[in-house]
Amino acid sequence: MEPFVLVRFVLGLLMLLVGAEALVRGASRLAAAAGVSALVIGLTVVAFGTSAPELAVSVGAVLSGGGGADVAVGNVVGSSIFNVLAILGLSAVITPLIIDQQLVRVDVPLMILASVLLFLMSRDGVIGRSEGLILFVGILAYTGFAIRNGRREGLAVAAEYEAAFGQPARGWRSMAVNLGLLVLGLALLLLGSRWLVEGAVSVARHFGISELVIGLTIVAAGTSLPELATSAMASLRGERDIAAGNVIGSNLFNILCVLGATATVAPGGLAVSPAAVSFDIPVMLAAAVACLPIFFVGNRISRWNGWLFLGYYGAYVGFLLLRAAQHDALPRFSQIMLAFVLPLTVIAILLPVWRELSLRRREGGGEPA
Repeated sequence: MEPFVLVRFVLGLLMLLVGAEALVRGASRLAAAAGVSALVIGLTVVAFGTSAPELAVSVGAVLSGGGGADVAVGNVVGSSIFNVLAILGLSAVITPLIIDQQLVRVDVPLMILASVLLFLMSRDGVIGRSEGLILFVGILAYTGFAIRNGRREGLAVAAEYEAAFGQPARGWRSMAVNLGLLVLGLALLLLGSRWLVEGAVSVARHFGISELVIGLTIVAAGTSLPELATSAMASLRGERDIAAGNVIGSNLFNILCVLGATATVAPGGLAVSPAAVSFDIPVMLAAAVACLPIFFVGNRISRWNGWLFLGYYGAYVGFLLLRAAQHDALPRFSQIMLAFVLPLTVIAILLPVWRELSLRRREGGGEPA
């Protein structure tokens, strides 16, 4: 193994950390100076920027021909699952995330709706070019809505920022510096993720790890490294709106923009494999649906919820590996998940929701809690 491979791996990791720090710092300051909430910046600028690798990989895959459609669909669906279960889970483990009401009322339901729409469009085995165009128009409408809604909150955001940190700098020089930090952070994230993945693949091959395992783990999560670094850094810095908004916004961008643009430019539309329709897309939809009750209870994601998400991502990867290897343990693994783990998880999630609804109903009726 060449020494330069390890150098690229280490440099890629450092660039991810520095890029995430610059992106979060620049985005939060830019939001305050522009009178837009950090949540809106996380849902749009940060989310779209960190999802650029998915867009580049998916469009490039279908234009190159061959098995590009499977790569494009797998990239988006796998990244969306990774975003919710791994990134949101890790961010909540670092520090419990306080969830803005807009996410509960608007953005998460829209993410669920987009996931349902994708599932319905893919049931016939292809996302047509007209369907791709519908998805792409959806991201334009969502972006316009998010920015307009964020501007309405401008006065409240400015007052909140000023009370906490003082008057934000709004001069052209300050705006240019913050915008430069944001662009620099994105550039470092994109290049750093590429170097880190290339280095990790080389190291894995050197130690005899199979191509299958490399593809299902390192490469699959590679395009989501910018989201992971950004959300984890945002959690460490206390920018919880950016941490949560980045994940939800990235998933909306992945489904509406990445798949929409890919299906639009792909000759004959975008083919979707039966395995993706029967398993991976439903898992993505289930992960999106699971966000709503968890976000609803106390408007927060607890550390316990974070560990739960991480555990399910580990189970998902384990299932993929067992299925790809046609291992004898696959039927028993599936039975345990379906018969015990999933029902217990549903009960554990819905019980706090029932308690929260009961508490709100008593408070609304003026009854003693």
